[in-house]
Amino acid sequence: MALLTEHDVVNMRFKEPKSVSEGYDQDEVDFFLDEVAETIAQLTKDKAALENELKAARARAAGAEAEAVKEAPDSASTTGTFAATTPTESETATGMLILAQELHDKHVAEGKQEGERIVTEAKAESEKIISDANDEYNRVKTKLEQEKSLLDRKIAELRDFERDYRTRLSSYLSSLLGQIESGSNAGEGSQN
Repeated sequence: MALLTEHDVVNMRFKEPKSVSEGYDQDEVDFFLDEVAETIAQLTKDKAALENELKAARARAAGAEAEAVKEAPDSASTTGTFAATTPTESETATGMLILAQELHDKHVAEGKQEGERIVTEAKAESEKIISDANDEYNRVKTKLEQEKSLLDRKIAELRDFERDYRTRLSSYLSSLLGQIESGSNAGEGSQN
């Protein structure tokens, strides 16, 4: 199995779940995590091997330097100049480790920046949704208050109409009753 690259990890996209409650396909995620774990294990093994090579190269360099000092004490400055201009295996390995660490740090920083950007966008979107919901709430509340006020006026008008109607009906019935009583009194007087 080939080792994953940082490009593979950064650009990995899982199949979208059918619903939020289901989540991603567990087998697909497990397979990818196995690949990541295998890559990390291989890189750790390679790093340990490079560190061992670096130690061995340093030991050889120290031994070679000691021999050079014994053989030609006058040419120590020349050996130092040669060592400074020709990169040794240990310097190459150290450079590769430094480069790998810098690449790692760069990807971690980019990941953090991307995470912060996503969180910032999510917060802005949630604030917009809340603002829109509050605006809609205020519009509906105002509309309902206007309708309530209109209904209160109609109820007051109906109560006034009812009171006026009862008063007129009572007056009308009283006048009819008065006419009936005066008509019956007039009828009794003519019978006598």
